[in-house]
Amino acid sequence: MKKITKAVIPAAGYGSRFLPVTKAVPKEMLAIVDRPTLHYIVEEAAESGLTDILIIINEGKDAVNNYFGDNPLYERLKSHPNLAELENLLARANITYTYQHVLNGNGAAVQLAKDFAGDEPFVVMFGDDLIYNPQNPCAKQLTEAYYKTGKTILGVQEIPPADAVKYGVVKKGKEEGRFCEVKGIIEKPAIDKLPSTLCSLGRFLLKPNIFDALERAPLKNNELYLTDAIDIIAKEEGVVAYNFEGRRYDIGDKFGFMQANIEYGLRSPYGQKLKAYLENLVGKL
Repeated sequence: MKKITKAVIPAAGYGSRFLPVTKAVPKEMLAIVDRPTLHYIVEEAAESGLTDILIIINEGKDAVNNYFGDNPLYERLKSHPNLAELENLLARANITYTYQHVLNGNGAAVQLAKDFAGDEPFVVMFGDDLIYNPQNPCAKQLTEAYYKTGKTILGVQEIPPADAVKYGVVKKGKEEGRFCEVKGIIEKPAIDKLPSTLCSLGRFLLKPNIFDALERAPLKNNELYLTDAIDIIAKEEGVVAYNFEGRRYDIGDKFGFMQANIEYGLRSPYGQKLKAYLENLVGKL
């Protein structure tokens, strides 16, 4: 089986839940401690052996190009020690871009990766899902699950019912360890119609047949959803959900963003100082 090396990161949304800051700064470029969210996602890809990375953006996200590309204003700072980690990441990742001119759903964004993917399987990593597992990155777990099954893979975790309604929810089939047969997947079902609480959380290992399924998937409110195309594949060929190991943060949610900043801060060189500050602060509440 051919080694998987390609990742697609859809990052063309408006980030309306974070307005007004996202009027000037793309949501994916908001900082978690001292690096943008997108840095961590590209790093996860590179650590998983995914060295060819396509980032899907819109015209208002030049900050993404400035960060990962050449920025003449920072040329004289290229050797600054604080940029060493970024330079190391860029040496391991071949990053290209394409533009989603009409924001008509994450499925439409993935369609733009057809030429990039060619006839190879690839990983899709949503730009507002941050998953912490430095020992075994989530994207690597999904590629290994694919090598075992040869199937389209959904990255999933169990989510409380009140929150599960925000995601694509799996109709469960046979379960074995961390693997679960996907009988179907429903995008944002009503709480009284939840087929389970096993939810798709922004990581997918897709085969080239996803592009045919996207052509046949229905439009909903003029948007094309990736989960509807995966539902077609689940019924025709079979899809496997993999319950990945890792701490997932919903960066599309303000509270999730704050949680990520606190917990990544505690893991940073300032962790002990931040812990002491938080303990003191909590004692005053």
